[in-house]
Amino acid sequence: MKQTLFLVAAACALSTAAAEQVRLAGDWQLQVGAQTLTVDGPETVEVKDERLDRLPPYNAKAAQYARGAKLAGVRAQECTARHALDPASLVLRASPGAAPLVRGTDYEAELTWGCVGRLEGGAIPADGAVYASYAYGTLRLDSVVRTAAGTVAVRKGQPHVANPEPPALGPGETRLANVWVTPRLARLTDAQLFPVLEAAYPEPPQASPTPAETFLPKTLAKLRAGGAVRVLAWGDSVTHGGYLPGPETHRWQEQFVRRLRARFPQARIELVTEAWGGRNTDSYFKEPPGSEHNYQEKVLAVRPDLVVSEFVNDAGLNQQGVNQRYGRIRDDFRAIGAEWVILTPHYVRPDWMGLTSEKEIDDDPRPYVKALRVFAAENRLALADASLRYGRLWRQGLPYSTLMMNSINHPNPYGMSLFADALMALF
Repeated sequence: MKQTLFLVAAACALSTAAAEQVRLAGDWQLQVGAQTLTVDGPETVEVKDERLDRLPPYNAKAAQYARGAKLAGVRAQECTARHALDPASLVLRASPGAAPLVRGTDYEAELTWGCVGRLEGGAIPADGAVYASYAYGTLRLDSVVRTAAGTVAVRKGQPHVANPEPPALGPGETRLANVWVTPRLARLTDAQLFPVLEAAYPEPPQASPTPAETFLPKTLAKLRAGGAVRVLAWGDSVTHGGYLPGPETHRWQEQFVRRLRARFPQARIELVTEAWGGRNTDSYFKEPPGSEHNYQEKVLAVRPDLVVSEFVNDAGLNQQGVNQRYGRIRDDFRAIGAEWVILTPHYVRPDWMGLTSEKEIDDDPRPYVKALRVFAAENRLALADASLRYGRLWRQGLPYSTLMMNSINHPNPYGMSLFADALMALF
């Protein structure tokens, strides 16, 4: 992944990069030492007469990104990208060149998310197509680079509606900062400036005994002895990973088990995945016998040696809720002789977490994450704290939301690798 290359490259001359201050010097100017650099503003894409077949009725009660047909330009994976659409630009017509249809009479639009639906009694028939013209903006991660010749330059990144990539570095170059250019940005502010403060997550010193030796002794003994180990990855859509390009390669559990096999090449490691998108642990408890996701049959009856659970959809739980629900899971896993690793969740859409910035966010504000840490410590359970790694991405020059393929909560392959990093740190 390009992000991985970015972090490796950032390690070169990091102390020099950290010492060089990149600061704002104007609406679109940056100052590095005696040099003034100019950053290009946001880019706009014009779309003319995009055909939308059989426009669905507008559903004001649905999620904002699902209230109607999604405009192709602002689509981010299965959702749309918030604020990408220029709200003043949208025009719908029954055919190219026809008079514009009337919003509020013929159709309604969720302009923040870029989706449209017809209104009953309007001019759009149930089986009729419409043609949309609009403009939308992309995200971009530009980089301030110290070249091999010692000069400083701005390099433009690869724009994308949801997942922009920073530019690749050349030989001998050092990335000093990334500049996050967002749609319809009027000028640069400190919120757009992401200095590269560290090359990667600062791994803690190797503990003795290791977390696996302390909390996963049976699993570790089998791995070391070259025995058979069944790993169950249990979670929601992030564990299912069907939205990923090549989930069989990029899901967090695939990355984790691939590394685990490399670490213990003589062991026979089997991976089983049980995942249910849009659901949480309580959803499993409520499923009756014989259902596709019954807890007893699909989780406990698998008889895993090791369970790794990931449930960002449990994030509404507080300490009491975690103690109650996860206490049941703890007892059930102990009863079948399985060891358990709890994965803390990744960061999701900032407003869902109460965040107003993607910088200075090392500490996860969600009560659920704090509760998981307390629960794991009190019950002597292994905790793979991926949340800590997401909380420091800003220090590595990355706004974490640029890793979300749906602009909300679905990590891309690099985001998935942070879970694998947290898991391997136990071993």
